[in-house]
Amino acid sequence: MAKTEVSNAAAGDEGGMGYLESLPRRVVTLYLPLIIFVIVLLFPFYWMAVTALKPDQEMTNFNDFSPFWVVHPTFEHIRYLLFDTSYPGWLWNTVVISVGATFISLLASVFAAYAIERLRFTGSRQVGLAIFLAYLVPPSILFIPLSVMVFNLGLYDTPFALILTYPTFLVPFCTWLLMGYFRSIPFELEECALIDGASRWQILTKIVLPLSVPGLISAGIFAFTLSWNEFIYALTFIQSSENKTVPVGVLTELVRSDVYEWGALMAGALIGSLPVVILYSFFVDYYVSSMTGAVKE
Repeated sequence: MAKTEVSNAAAGDEGGMGYLESLPRRVVTLYLPLIIFVIVLLFPFYWMAVTALKPDQEMTNFNDFSPFWVVHPTFEHIRYLLFDTSYPGWLWNTVVISVGATFISLLASVFAAYAIERLRFTGSRQVGLAIFLAYLVPPSILFIPLSVMVFNLGLYDTPFALILTYPTFLVPFCTWLLMGYFRSIPFELEECALIDGASRWQILTKIVLPLSVPGLISAGIFAFTLSWNEFIYALTFIQSSENKTVPVGVLTELVRSDVYEWGALMAGALIGSLPVVILYSFFVDYYVSSMTGAVKE
């Protein structure tokens, strides 16, 4: 009996991913879910690319043409988007606003997270919780008082209106994320540095931040992505066509009454999504490591 239990335990220990040795099990538990996930993930990009390359007659004539591929590809929609609209300016505005808002948010979040997690003042946990709860406030509620401030400061219809308002929803989450990552750094490192005469600024810049690079990259990707895709503030605080961002410009300038320029719309959505995709592809390893490091205590 004991020998049987030992053999069963050994078989279970040796298992791990051993159950995938059978081809039917691999198909059901690995390949099929992976194929479904890849199709669901990549199909929107495929649809945008196909629609952007279709002539107008193929988009409406489903009797002679399939909606899932292109028979006579054309670059007319892309040419129209890049040369006959303000799309390059919208793209540049989005880059400037996203980078500026991300920089300000990371700067504020680093100082806030370091003060809450490493200075150990009374009520620090409550402050951290309050900051995270601020992230749960819907932007649709915040933009009403923020619009009053934007008008009073004379920032309406300028990129600074978005650069200064985006941190209102970026800082809380970035602070919460960095708090978790700073918490994983041993306090002994700071104590040794303090004994050696290092200042708090030197500890932050030479010890904490170099060890927190994955967390900073993760928070930066999060802030950049939200800034890039934000719509409500960009629609409310920007009026002129040349100052619009990609999400607002594509929707408001390429949809005229009941006329939808589907080719240009899909081309604009596809090109506008590429910077975020490229950003994730370069820093995905840092992003995953930061998320795992942020949850360990």
